[in-house]
Amino acid sequence: MTSAAFFAEMISPRFNPGAILDISRCGKVLVISDLHMGVGYRDDLAHNGTLLMDMLEGYYWQGGWTLVLNGDIEELLRYSLDAIREQWARLYRVFDRFNAAGRLYKNLGNHDEGLLFESNYPYALYNAVRIETGLLPIYVYHGHQSSKVYTSYNNLINASIRYFLKPVGIRNIASARNPHRRFYVEKRAYDFSLDNHCISIIGHTHRALFESLGRFDYIKFEIERLCRDYPASRGRDREQIAAEVRALRFELSKLKRSERRDVLRQSLYGDELPVPCLFNSGSAISKKGINAIELTNETIALVYWFMEGRGKHFVSRGEYIIEKIKGTPYCRSVLNHDQLDYIQARIELLGGNGGSPGL
Repeated sequence: MTSAAFFAEMISPRFNPGAILDISRCGKVLVISDLHMGVGYRDDLAHNGTLLMDMLEGYYWQGGWTLVLNGDIEELLRYSLDAIREQWARLYRVFDRFNAAGRLYKNLGNHDEGLLFESNYPYALYNAVRIETGLLPIYVYHGHQSSKVYTSYNNLINASIRYFLKPVGIRNIASARNPHRRFYVEKRAYDFSLDNHCISIIGHTHRALFESLGRFDYIKFEIERLCRDYPASRGRDREQIAAEVRALRFELSKLKRSERRDVLRQSLYGDELPVPCLFNSGSAISKKGINAIELTNETIALVYWFMEGRGKHFVSRGEYIIEKIKGTPYCRSVLNHDQLDYIQARIELLGGNGGSPGL
């Protein structure tokens, strides 16, 4: 399927065609996906639910951010909407506040597509949000649209989860559990963005990506950069570089054990230089915290929220700045950050020929 055909499928008539959010003059946007809100002890969000509600209410609402919920928010393949709304009444009150202020956009994913058949659902539903930054367009969509499995067999998948996996207690199974399927989804979204000189922000695979790089690829590039800086460094700087390389090599060995080797050899960009056109906000259901994407009209950042003392080891062990939120047990760290004009330049110089699609 060409990128044009892929985008046509993404805005097919069974969905609202899309929304446009203009932050070219000012504005801040949080993109978060894959909450998988459920009910009871099998609820995937239960572990991070309080953190999510507190960070949305205390940090992003108070800070004037617009909230984009990028699919798989409710786990409708396992639970009814009424049961989810009862379980997460406080979180819906937070959504209500954003919505009443015109600061909520909600995209559909493959786990919450059933919202289309809920007559009393209070929020507008989209399949994609185009964010105008004044530099280049950013398309936010869940990402399952690029998977043949979900577009062709979503009803069968829905039935298997509802009637088999749920009764036997198997938790949420995502593309993130299957490296080959995850790679295919990301590659299609990458090609679409590359062909159209735009940025895509997806979810679905639960794997955070920044500038088209997953953690594995990012670590390899970071080790190379540090090795180049090492010969000219002196004293404490030299010691810090050596310590960081050791920590990154340890993290790389852990990732190698958790992935299949043939997938690790694959690259979203083949033999070419990586074009920074694909981002993924990760998910809110990790055992050690929540990933999200923050946007302004000038910058984009991958952020990580966690309980103090319970975050991922590479954050506390590395050179990341950890912001402790006053009066709470929560921490926020910026894992990656860049200027949109730099990203635009790399897309223009390294990307293929193509125009910008429109919603």
